[in-house]
Amino acid sequence: MRQVMMDDTEDVSLDFGAEEEELALRKNKIRHPLATFFHLFFRVSAIITYLFCDWFSRSFIACFVTILLLLSFDFWSVKNVTGRLLVGLRWWNQVDDDGTSHWIFEARKPSSQGKTVGGEAESKIFWLGLIVCPIMWAIFVFSTFFSFKLKWLAVVMLGASLQVANLYGYIKCKVGSGKTLTSMATSYLGRQFLKSAMTKEESPEP
Repeated sequence: MRQVMMDDTEDVSLDFGAEEEELALRKNKIRHPLATFFHLFFRVSAIITYLFCDWFSRSFIACFVTILLLLSFDFWSVKNVTGRLLVGLRWWNQVDDDGTSHWIFEARKPSSQGKTVGGEAESKIFWLGLIVCPIMWAIFVFSTFFSFKLKWLAVVMLGASLQVANLYGYIKCKVGSGKTLTSMATSYLGRQFLKSAMTKEESPEP
């Protein structure tokens, strides 16, 4: 009887790292490949066109229009599509009925199960493209100014302005609006003041 029971039992190998590996694969998986592609395509294409447009065309107007279109497509897609899909951030301007303009910065909260909008790979690609490209356009501004290529100054300043605008908007979404930061600072100072007052009251008199 004992021999039969031993034969019926099976060795079960417990792989405690399987769930962690699966979670890591999900984080590194690109869930929105099309959005990730266009997040980099327009801005990288604008930079490449600016650097090598003289090789393809001698017309300054054609180069200017091409770069302007690429920058416009990039600004619209990053502001309205890729930021929402890849990192769950969104910012826009709202005008009330009385004509008052408000800038709104939103960040989507994780789900109750702790799932975020995009994976870590998508988030890294998003922020890398969002930070590196404005730096390059800023370098182009200085190089154009000091090399006296003044006809390109409007192009590079436009590129830097649009790229920095998106970067600033998403940083505001990430860290919170100014009102939120002010309320957090006020709440923190209030708690510290109350704690200090209670400590003084509880301390025994000499």
